[in-house]
Amino acid sequence: MQVIQKTKQFVAIVAVIAVGILLALWILNTDKPQTNEESHRHGDEATPAQVNDRPKHGEPGHNHDKDHLPSSVEKNVPHDEHEHHEQPQEIIKGPHGGKLFTQEDYSVEIVIFEKNVSPEFRIYTYQKGKALVPDASIVVVTLERLGSEPQEFHFTKENDYLKSDAVVEEPHSFHVNISAKHNNKNYLFAYEQTEARVNITDKQLMLNNIEVLTAGPASIQSVLNLQGEIKLNADKSLYVVSRVGGIVESVSVNAGDKVTKGQVLATVSSQAIADIRSDLLAAQKRVDLARATYVREKQLWEEKISAQQDYLQAQNDLQQAEINAQRIQQKLYAVGAGASSKELTRYEIRSPINGIITHKQVSQGQVVSEIDRLYEISDLSTVWAEMTIYAKDINMVKVGQKVTVKATAFAAEATGTIAYVGALVGEQSRTAMARVILNNPNRTWLPGLPVNVALVSDEVQVPLAVSVEGIQTLRDWSVVFGRYGEYFEARPLTLGRRDDKYVEVLAGIKAGDRYAAGNSFLIKADIGKAGASHDH
Repeated sequence: MQVIQKTKQFVAIVAVIAVGILLALWILNTDKPQTNEESHRHGDEATPAQVNDRPKHGEPGHNHDKDHLPSSVEKNVPHDEHEHHEQPQEIIKGPHGGKLFTQEDYSVEIVIFEKNVSPEFRIYTYQKGKALVPDASIVVVTLERLGSEPQEFHFTKENDYLKSDAVVEEPHSFHVNISAKHNNKNYLFAYEQTEARVNITDKQLMLNNIEVLTAGPASIQSVLNLQGEIKLNADKSLYVVSRVGGIVESVSVNAGDKVTKGQVLATVSSQAIADIRSDLLAAQKRVDLARATYVREKQLWEEKISAQQDYLQAQNDLQQAEINAQRIQQKLYAVGAGASSKELTRYEIRSPINGIITHKQVSQGQVVSEIDRLYEISDLSTVWAEMTIYAKDINMVKVGQKVTVKATAFAAEATGTIAYVGALVGEQSRTAMARVILNNPNRTWLPGLPVNVALVSDEVQVPLAVSVEGIQTLRDWSVVFGRYGEYFEARPLTLGRRDDKYVEVLAGIKAGDRYAAGNSFLIKADIGKAGASHDH
């Protein structure tokens, strides 16, 4: 009986051990991971329904946070007995740093190469991991960009790769379809990469006051920007001199004072003036004496007492005395002095015009001569804006053209017309000079102030232009952000003529494209935060 019980216990233990071994083997078999090759070989094929359900390029629902899509997507292409359904797989890097796609034992590596050349596609092909002769495959690449028609690239053999027949324009943001044919078998691959793109809804546009305009024709004024300086109006500015030598007795005004025509500026004690006035007094006495003699001789001649010859001589003496007195009087007038008999040496220097004392170089007790400049007086109601014109621009500047003058130191602006263009070009500077007369009632434009002068030389109609507000700098591009559905994406531009409102577009967008204008810098900031990837 004991033997039977021991036998049953032994059998139970063996059974338990056997079940444990079988269970362990089963767990090991079910948890074994598949290799990449096995997963590709046995993965589910992309059915037509699955392909058609994939969000299209640029539509909501498409995953734009990824740089790629599954490596193979079924396309509507002719089928033959060699065509194979594409298998979804993760994009990996190839030997040349590009994106590598594999289907069965055939591989295609695509690279955007731009070192020392314009960006171009380069294709490398492989069979079972070994490089193939480039022209053993026929490859066509199709790019789908937001807001543009699909672009096809064809390839020719170059060294050990296939080179595209066109430049890959920036930004490198697009959906890529790769069609390859090798040994009469067709292979299809696809991926997507995004760059300089951001999603902004219409509601966000409104909240951020981002203005969206449409590119199209515009009228652009050709503006020549020149540098200049405000100067005194030389036609209304002069120096005041003493005209006679002497000692300054008093000074009545200082620099910056406003003066009127005829106002006394200073007084000078001059011996020369005293001599002239003394001569005038003597001449006037001789006139009086000659007049009395003339009257007496005339009366005697009329009474037949004296000869006519005496009368005529007295008349001649009177005329000579009057002429001499007038001559001396004119001397005083010529130097601006009156015929005062009280203070023979006093000479008053008076202002010849209304204006401002812009320079003073005289003081009490100073000895002055008739050539010393004592004051500079300027009428600042008008000033000159003189600008420098380079030789290449001389033919663009004409008398009568309208200009806008802006101060560089503060906010001030005035308009005027060119009144004078210099007739000579400087031998050293190779520049000419032009002049604008500016009204200056509030004395805003002070002599010596540097200014910028904008001259409208021409006005032209251009077929395509965008607002100046929409132009932003991204990397080394001048861009606008095109509006495509709810996406904004950078569009590098080739620019032409411009004014303060519009910029001519030579390449980069087309008429009718919508773009961000006012507050477009907010979009640039969002792209900067998201990171404008440049994945090749």
